[in-house]
Amino acid sequence: MGEFKQESRAATTALLVGTAVASAAAGAWLVASSANRRRASADTSVSEAPTAVTTVRSIALSLCDLFGACPPPHAPTTRSVHFPPPPPMPDVLASIGNTPLIRVNSLSAATGCDVMIKCEFANPGGSVKDRVALRIITEALDSGELVEGGTVTEGTAGSTGVSLAMVARALGCNAHLALPDDAAMEKPRLMESFGATVERVRPVSITHKDHFVNVARRRAEELCQSNGRGAGYFADQFENTANFRSHLEGTGPEIWRQCGDLASKANGIEIVSTSGRRLDAFICACGTGGTLAGIARYLKSKDEGIECHLVDPQGSSLYNKVKRGVLYNRVEAEGKRLRNPFDTITEGVGINRLTCNFHIAIGGDGTQAGKTAGNEGPSLLSGAFKCSDREAVEMSRYLARRDGLFLGSSSCVNIVGAAKLARQLGPGHRVVTIACDSGVRHLTKFWSGEYVASHGLTPTKYTKNDPFEFLDDE
Repeated sequence: MGEFKQESRAATTALLVGTAVASAAAGAWLVASSANRRRASADTSVSEAPTAVTTVRSIALSLCDLFGACPPPHAPTTRSVHFPPPPPMPDVLASIGNTPLIRVNSLSAATGCDVMIKCEFANPGGSVKDRVALRIITEALDSGELVEGGTVTEGTAGSTGVSLAMVARALGCNAHLALPDDAAMEKPRLMESFGATVERVRPVSITHKDHFVNVARRRAEELCQSNGRGAGYFADQFENTANFRSHLEGTGPEIWRQCGDLASKANGIEIVSTSGRRLDAFICACGTGGTLAGIARYLKSKDEGIECHLVDPQGSSLYNKVKRGVLYNRVEAEGKRLRNPFDTITEGVGINRLTCNFHIAIGGDGTQAGKTAGNEGPSLLSGAFKCSDREAVEMSRYLARRDGLFLGSSSCVNIVGAAKLARQLGPGHRVVTIACDSGVRHLTKFWSGEYVASHGLTPTKYTKNDPFEFLDDE
């Protein structure tokens, strides 16, 4: 009976965790407190528990251990502050964007800065890529390159595919998504749940005809050849600058407005920024480059003094492009790459080629011709930081234990960058980054103890109070 009660509590906790992650209003703080309460209760029972246990037992127990080992250190000082709910919306697509901007208290205390994250996991499809998918598909429908009932194709490591599958269905279209067969299994399952066709291919170089991006392009061409113009449309998130525009006209203005609201102190946030600016710096990693380019362009248009930085995962070449003007990575040059497309366990960020979207971030015009000619003006970027897999893994566990934030791998890369940038700027500044998605899509890889151990990345320092115990010096 004791084991059944323990498993019932675990199942209940898992269900609550799922609900909390899906709900932006509840927030991750509830996940932590709910887990603690249920582990402390000796008489919890759920009638559905025997069925739930068979499917969620292992995940639930690991989440209980994760959030239960350390109670949230920050008193819920903002619980008395009530925020009005958003107005009723006509459909799911209307709820994309206008995501919360929250303060990461542990890192803010450690750096003396306001370290803020834009909670893109609160989008209905669960990631920042909802914005991109909506912009790409609506522009294609408006131009006639895609017709209602047609099929959007894309090569994606995961999150963009989920967002395209959701948005396509909501707009009366289909989705055909090609992805590497080593991507976390949660993502293709989500795509299939929206009715998308998922094509798994082996990871190969972008120059190979069977790279997942090239496969997706070919599928769109085949559909148009068979059924006419608009029957198939290749989203091309890396080169399609609708990606950049979604952040130039959406995410960037939201961040600017929200940082302006901080000055009022009406929201109960204890701010420490003394620079006199709405924000001092923005930083994020790049896969396509659209997020950094769009947000940086907008923020710099409002205040030229705002610094915008790249943070790059190991194995990626963008750090050297920003710092030295050359796309280069030592792992590639020495032939030591362990996996494709580059040597990291993180997903969705890092790349070894120049995209049209990233071309804008470094001062280019975002065209194929401009890229080829090497046309680059003054860069929007002030610098770049590196993030190792070990730093990302340690940061993920640190944030879960200290702040109740359960985040995915790319989010943790971004926050490693934000912490390093805040340390470099010194106390009294405000740094903003993007929390791209939650950890729910990463349970079988980035959040799997066995998986990170197999790569020699078992976290050991995240229990320290000082995050710079596990962050490398730049």
